[in-house]
Amino acid sequence: MEIITSRRNPLCIHMKRLSESRSYRQEHGEFLCDGMKLLEEAVSSGAVVTAVLTTLPLPFELNSQTTVYRVGRDLIESLSPLRSAQDTLFTCKIPPLQELSDLSGTHILLDGMQDPGNVGAIIRTACAFGIQSVILTDGCADPYNPKTLRASMGAVFRQKLYFVSVPDFAAALEKANTVKDPGLSSSSEKDFRVIGAAPRGDSAEISVVSLTNCVIAIGNEGHGLSKQVLALCDETVSIPIAPECQSLNAAVAAAIFIWEAARQAGTNTRI
Repeated sequence: MEIITSRRNPLCIHMKRLSESRSYRQEHGEFLCDGMKLLEEAVSSGAVVTAVLTTLPLPFELNSQTTVYRVGRDLIESLSPLRSAQDTLFTCKIPPLQELSDLSGTHILLDGMQDPGNVGAIIRTACAFGIQSVILTDGCADPYNPKTLRASMGAVFRQKLYFVSVPDFAAALEKANTVKDPGLSSSSEKDFRVIGAAPRGDSAEISVVSLTNCVIAIGNEGHGLSKQVLALCDETVSIPIAPECQSLNAAVAAAIFIWEAARQAGTNTRI
């Protein structure tokens, strides 16, 4: 095992930049993770781990292509994106982008959601209840941001993610959203629907709307769903809350929709 002592080492500089810059992560196709637990999640999920810096002996085997370096605690603390650094840092390859094509089952679409903690929490909840995929539109927080990774608690390694523009989503929807009878135009007759989470006066309550075989769209924390995504929705749905409370946190609202979809499906495996 090699030893690194200087934060000026090229690998250390690379890791630091991965933690700080989305464009740098995209350019190099890698992201930085912190902690032995996340490393274990990455390995068990088949992620490509490229390099590991650790102050501790590793309790499990890594792929022979992964380079492991022993470092001091001070170096970990200088490179970690967390206030309370763990004892291990590692880099992973970003999975290849996939085209959004298989729209069946239940999916979650995040429309311009900018808070990395909310995005990570939703990915974690979606994975826990078997959501087919999480679809992120332009303007969403990077799921490979260290804060998002930490909030996902490793679910980012297991949950299928798609990255699309709204026009690309609309095109994929058009392919999947065929009408059973060409003479029928009602959204209830469509094979696949888009349900918008929107607390509007004309929105149906969550308990009376089918959340199977659909995309559930959750909007930006401050402004809700964009006009472009609302235009694609077959109907909007609200969660009943106390009248003195104006709204819910986006991750909490998404969790309620995900739980209700799993309840309707009668399963928490794959909905």
